[in-house]
Amino acid sequence: MSETIIRMENVTKLYEMGESIVHALRGISFSIDQGEFVSIMGPSGSGKSTCMNMIGCLDRPTSGILEIGGKETAKMTEKELAVLRNKTIGFVFQQYHLLPSMTILENVMLPLRYQGVERAKRVALAKEALELVDMGNRLSHRPNELSGGQRQRVAIARALVTKPALVLADEPTANLDSKTGDQILSLMKDMSRE
Repeated sequence: MSETIIRMENVTKLYEMGESIVHALRGISFSIDQGEFVSIMGPSGSGKSTCMNMIGCLDRPTSGILEIGGKETAKMTEKELAVLRNKTIGFVFQQYHLLPSMTILENVMLPLRYQGVERAKRVALAKEALELVDMGNRLSHRPNELSGGQRQRVAIARALVTKPALVLADEPTANLDSKTGDQILSLMKDMSRE
């Protein structure tokens, strides 16, 4: 039996906009088990980003229960949430968010630095993650020296380097041509199976 990684039970999120109240989420309930590959889809304004922010522990529900790895996020301090994000969740952003002043290797090593991993191990783990996404031959390159598809592969390596239980990808193929987008989705599906 697979372990439940995400559990949302009757989660709501309200935002106050002046005198108006916006219902971003209205009683969302679902669970995702280890190894599942899930897409959250819907029209603009339907609450997809809000839902992703909840799952990524970047925001808290107004009501309901959200558990990540069996831990109820509403009961956690900001510091505990930061540790949960760093150790449990890998993020792949649509705009990559790679630091231009750093090499590809340094970008991928960054989450490990926040975990306090010693430098030699950071280098080894980052090289391993970059090899996994076929970017091991570009370690000293900077993001502006890479194509969009290559940058997305580096962003995926950075998300995977900590070996998270959960990888959140916000429209990971939106800025890519269809062939590269298909390659990125195929890579992510392979990683999910593993």
